[in-house]
Amino acid sequence: MKTNLLRLFVFVTAFIAILMAAETAVAQDSLSTARDLYTSAAYEDALAVLNRIEPIVQPSDRLAVHQYRAFCLVALRRTTEADQAIEAVLFEEPSYSPAVADASPRILSAFASGRQRVLPTIMQRRYAHAKARFDRQEFAAALAEFDQVLNILNSPDVAEAASRAPLSDLRALATGFRDLSARAVPPPAPAQAPLQAPLPAAPTFTAVRVYNAGETRVSPPVIIRQDMPPLPAGIVFTGQGVLEVIINEAGVVESAILRTGIDPRYDRLVIAATRNWRFQPAMVGTTPVKFRKIIGVKSKGD
Repeated sequence: MKTNLLRLFVFVTAFIAILMAAETAVAQDSLSTARDLYTSAAYEDALAVLNRIEPIVQPSDRLAVHQYRAFCLVALRRTTEADQAIEAVLFEEPSYSPAVADASPRILSAFASGRQRVLPTIMQRRYAHAKARFDRQEFAAALAEFDQVLNILNSPDVAEAASRAPLSDLRALATGFRDLSARAVPPPAPAQAPLQAPLPAAPTFTAVRVYNAGETRVSPPVIIRQDMPPLPAGIVFTGQGVLEVIINEAGVVESAILRTGIDPRYDRLVIAATRNWRFQPAMVGTTPVKFRKIIGVKSKGD
């Protein structure tokens, strides 16, 4: 009796494995078929294939299914359904943008409109989820999710939309809470040194010159982007803070410190904002150099 049950169990397990492999192969073949049908302008046939395979495709293929459905619906001028399919693509991968070589101007325009329409909602949801983890003191998980939000907001595909409110405000908040999460994550435990390990050789350091304003040999950096964050509600100041930044040879702020602060809440946002500043680097002749810049800090709009 036990032998028969064991044989039945083995048979059923093998049958399920074969069936799953067959479904995966069918989904892959059908996705290729849908792609070929779209390329040949058989849009209705491609949609029929996509509708059949959607329940059985692997998670890694789901984005491609949404993508080709959107392409077909745009080509068929079924605007409402096309907008819904585009939103499905963007909720799956907010930074997705069709390759210019593979898409028509109509598709590129439809996706650009879709990003402007749904990105604020997507990013606000992701930020809210990360902020909830921060509030629960799950700092490591919050740090990873804030990084995801900032990576999307800083990607070239969404840079234009992210430069406007409300996404620009969301970037400042996410940056501030990302830095707070990073400081709250406990450092990893030091690795135990192996027994009788040889002492490492003493490192050697080469001093790197940092130039200052007023030195005749150096041409100061030129501002490309230097946006101050908006002043949060409840903070009022009439004076001026003093910010010192070191701009490296690539035109990126390497370090920032407020010599004269304004308010701890606003000070954190100012320091976080410097991460996104960009400059043409300071030059000595034809060589880019590091430069110390002193900036007066006022509220945005002063």
